[in-house]
Amino acid sequence: MDYETPLFFRVMEYADAADRDVVDMVSGNPDWEPPEALRDGLREYADLEPDRFQYPPSEGLLELREEIAARRGVDAEQVIVTNGAGEANYLAMARALERDSGNEILLTDPVYPYYPGKTTMLGGTQRFVATEDDGQLDPAAVRAAASEETAAIVVTTPNNPTGAVYPAETMRELVAVAEAYDAILISDEVYDHYDLSGAFASALETDSAHRIVTNAFSKSMAITGVRVGYTILPPELVDDAKSRHMLVNVATTRPGQYAVLNALRETGPDYYERNRERLRERVTTFTDALEAAGAEYTRPDGSFYVMARFDGYPGTLANVERLIDEGGVAGMPGEAFGDSRTAWLRFALVTPRVEEAAERLATYFD
Repeated sequence: MDYETPLFFRVMEYADAADRDVVDMVSGNPDWEPPEALRDGLREYADLEPDRFQYPPSEGLLELREEIAARRGVDAEQVIVTNGAGEANYLAMARALERDSGNEILLTDPVYPYYPGKTTMLGGTQRFVATEDDGQLDPAAVRAAASEETAAIVVTTPNNPTGAVYPAETMRELVAVAEAYDAILISDEVYDHYDLSGAFASALETDSAHRIVTNAFSKSMAITGVRVGYTILPPELVDDAKSRHMLVNVATTRPGQYAVLNALRETGPDYYERNRERLRERVTTFTDALEAAGAEYTRPDGSFYVMARFDGYPGTLANVERLIDEGGVAGMPGEAFGDSRTAWLRFALVTPRVEEAAERLATYFD
C-alpha cells in the first residue's frame, strides 16, 4: 500500500532550504506562551519519585480522564488519553471501520489532508462532500452523499482550513445522518478554544451512540510538541479502542499528562481569551493587507487560518515554492486540501511576523 507524505513536510523542507529569510505560515504551531501552570507542572514532575517515570495506565491518568470527563459532561470510562488529536482521530476512524457497517469515510472538501491519509492507511475508501463558499457544511448534502457503505462522517469545527464554525443545528443534523445510516460522526474539535464567533457547538451536545469527539491540548495550550489529546467514545466502542491504543502506543507521555492536568486546574478563562483576542487582531491585520493586494480571502470564524486567492496565481505546490523564493512567505497550496480550493493558498496566523508577512504579500502581488 502506498502512503503519500503530507505536503506540509515538503513545503516546510523547501522553506527551510531557501536562500532567503522566509516567514513561516505553514503549520499550526502557536507562537505564544503555554499556561504558566503547564510549565510549573513539568518542573514539579522532574522531582517526583522514580515510579512516576514508568508506564502510566494505558488509557491515561485517571485524574486527567476524570477532569476531561467533568468538563465535557461524560463518564471518565468513555475517555482515552491519546498522543495528540492525531491518534485520537486514528482511533475514532478505526473503530468506525471495524464495526462492519460500511467501508466508506465521508470527508469534506476542502479537507484536512491527514483524514484522507488515515482513511487509506486503515483500508477505507474516501468520498467527499463539498462545503459552501463560506466553509459551512450543508447536512442535506451529507445526507445525499451517505449510503449503506458509509462507516463514518469526519468533520472538524472550528475548521481547518476554512475557519468555519458549525452551529448547533448543523451538528445535530450530522448526528442524525450518522444514525440513519448506522455510521459514526467523528467530530474533531481541537480548535474549540479558538471560536471567534461564539457559535461553536460540540457534537457532545447531542446524545447519541453514533458520535465520537476528538480533541487535544496541542492548540488550546500552545503545546503541539507535548502530545496529549483525547477521544470520547460511546461506551460500546471504548474497549476495542483502548486495546488498539495499547497495541500501537502502549501509553501517552506521563509528564505531559501531569502538566496538562495542572494547567487545566490552575488556568483561568482569561488565558484563552487573550489568545483569541491576539488572533482577532492578526486576522484584521492580515486580511487588510490581502484587501490592499486585491486578493479574495476568507475571514475565519474560528481556528487560525486564512485562505486567499490571487488572480492568475493558483494554489499549486509550484506556486507556493515560487512565493517562498520570490516573496519570502511560506503558505500551503490549496490543492493540498482537495479539489474545491485549488485556486487558493492557506496561511496560518501563528507567527509574530503576521504584519511583516502581510506587507510582503501586498508588495509581491501589487
